[in-house]
Amino acid sequence: MTTRPIARAISTAVAALLALALTGCATSSAAETSTGAEVQCPGSETAFDRLALADDARAIDGPSTACLADTSLPIVASDEASAVPLTVTGVDGVEVTVDSTERILPLDITGTIAATVFSLGLGDQVVGRDSSTGFAEAADLPEVTQEGHTLSAEAVLALDPTVVITDTTLGPRDALAQLRDAGVPVVIVTKERSVENVGELVDQVAAALGVTERAELLKDAIGTDLDRVTTAIDAAIPTDPADRPRMIFLYVRGSANVYYLFGEESGADSLIEAVGGVDVAGEIGWEGMRPVTAEALVQAAPDVVLVMTEGLASAGGVDGLLERLPALAATPAGEHRRIIDMADTEILGFGPRTPVVVDALARAVYAPGTLETPADDAKTGTDG
Repeated sequence: MTTRPIARAISTAVAALLALALTGCATSSAAETSTGAEVQCPGSETAFDRLALADDARAIDGPSTACLADTSLPIVASDEASAVPLTVTGVDGVEVTVDSTERILPLDITGTIAATVFSLGLGDQVVGRDSSTGFAEAADLPEVTQEGHTLSAEAVLALDPTVVITDTTLGPRDALAQLRDAGVPVVIVTKERSVENVGELVDQVAAALGVTERAELLKDAIGTDLDRVTTAIDAAIPTDPADRPRMIFLYVRGSANVYYLFGEESGADSLIEAVGGVDVAGEIGWEGMRPVTAEALVQAAPDVVLVMTEGLASAGGVDGLLERLPALAATPAGEHRRIIDMADTEILGFGPRTPVVVDALARAVYAPGTLETPADDAKTGTDG
């Protein structure tokens, strides 16, 4: 079993890869391809348990895009005011005093912390964003990151935040030290992301803002929606594990010729399990993320490969990816061209939209016939 220190190290490495994945890429909405072409989500208005599911999810042909028909955030209704001043201890062990939540600045590599603050009903108190915070509610906020995901202390200080909440996935570290030296309360929350720890992140963010009642409401709402989604998915999962789709998550960066296989404790394993797939990276003992090898792909023999939309574009679409990784082309997923992509800032972000992300991915896995899949040439972008 992976120990917590190892899990934290893996989480840090995954965050570094996500930073590379998102650097230089425009933030995509959930309903757009990497080229900005709109991806329709027909069938999204139909409950999952009413969809025409494939008889055999392991034998489906062709790629598909998992997208959210509704990209808005769930927001709790509560009159609870922030219980400030308060003192909270971050996951870094630093005790922080927060005197005001009037000007909140939530920052991380996936935009998950900002989404959590907005879903807690405090979006009108957020004064800025990172480049990964791409949901519509935050679109007009000024960015405080430069050149992808480099945090600018000067840009942060110019916004005069009363509290900064981050998880250290944005660098450089000196920027956070500079903020603390300037007297800005900086609360560090967990950087780990999975289906299972959504509630933990909600609690930590809410604790920094003094809104524990709102946290309970949000966790209840997320839990209810996730239970509904997973109950419907569970009914579609074959009883025999041997009949379940064997899945892997590949981090792809064609511009750097980098291809990583995400395994246990990466968050990808949690997502795969949530949709009833077999996490074959974990099955072959693959922990965290490492450069993929031909041997690993042959051993894994996946039926389905999950990728980020921008990453797939950087490799030249499905055809380009299979050409760059001949061993993948020889797997069942390659032979059936079963590559499922999802927006970079959604697929491993987790947070308040976890239920709809899981639902969208399950639809792409079990009922891709309900989706309009963009042609490969629409998925081909530059290596930028």
